[in-house]
Amino acid sequence: MLLIADSGSTKTHWALLEDKQVKAEIRSQGINPFFQDNERIRQIVKMELAYPLRAQGIEGDAISEIHFYGAGLRDEMKARVIAVLQRIFPRAAVEAQSDLLAAARALCGHDEGIACILGTGSNSGLYDGTDIVANIPPLGFILGDEGSGAVLGKLFLGSLFKGLISNEIKEEYLSDTGEDLADIIDKVYRQPLPNRYLAHAAKFIHRHIDCPELQQLVVNNFRAFVQRNVAQYQRPDLLVNAVGSIAWYFKDQWHEALREEQLTPGTILQAPIQGLINYHVG
Repeated sequence: MLLIADSGSTKTHWALLEDKQVKAEIRSQGINPFFQDNERIRQIVKMELAYPLRAQGIEGDAISEIHFYGAGLRDEMKARVIAVLQRIFPRAAVEAQSDLLAAARALCGHDEGIACILGTGSNSGLYDGTDIVANIPPLGFILGDEGSGAVLGKLFLGSLFKGLISNEIKEEYLSDTGEDLADIIDKVYRQPLPNRYLAHAAKFIHRHIDCPELQQLVVNNFRAFVQRNVAQYQRPDLLVNAVGSIAWYFKDQWHEALREEQLTPGTILQAPIQGLINYHVG
C-alpha cells in the first residue's frame, strides 16, 4: 500500500492507494514541524490517521511506502517527519519533501513550468521537470507570503480599521464573527497560529467579492505576489500554474493579476492530491 500526504498549515490530506486505486482518504489537521515538536506531530498522525485507518481494517504494517509533502518542510526538518512516520508505520519507506515540490509535481508532472502555492501561505518555484531549480523565499506572513490567505486577511483587517473599506462591510464582518478590535488584536498578536486566523477572513471576502474594494484588494495581493516572486524567475515564456484554495476561489482575480503583469495563466488546482496520485502511479 502507498500513502501520499499533502500537508499545509491548516490541514493534511492523506490518500491511501492499493494497486493504483484509492482505498481511503483521510483529512487531519495540518502538520508543520516549524511550529510543532515531534510529540505533537506523533499525536496528530496517531490519533487522526493511524486510528481511523485501523477502524477501516488497515494496520500500519500494511503500508510499504509513504510520500509526505509538507508546508515549509526544509531539509533539516525532513528527518524529523520521517522519524515520526517510521515510528508509526515501521515497514514503510518514507520520503519527505516540501509542499513546493508537491505543487510542481501535481501541476507540471514532468514538464518545465512555474509552480505557485496560494493557500494559507504562499510560495513559488521554477521547476525543470524534475526539481525546483529556483525559489524566491516566501518569508512567512510578516515578512512576505504575498498572495496568501494570511496576507489577504491581514490587508483586509487593516483596511477595515483604517477606513479603506466601507463601514457597511466592516459592521457586517464584525457582526458575523462576533469580534471587536480587541479580540482581533488578541488573536493576531497573542494567540498561536495567527496565520490561520487571518486566512479565515478569505471566506468572508469571497462571499462579498462583488464589492469593488474587495476585488481590488485581492488583485493587488496577487500582483504583489507576482511582482515580488514570480517575475524574478525572468521566464515570461512559461505558464504560471497555481495550487491552493486562494488561487482556486479567487481564480478570476488571479487571472486578472497575471494579465496585468503580462504573464500567462496555466493550470489551477484547489489541492494537489490528485496530481500527486497521477505523478506517483501514472
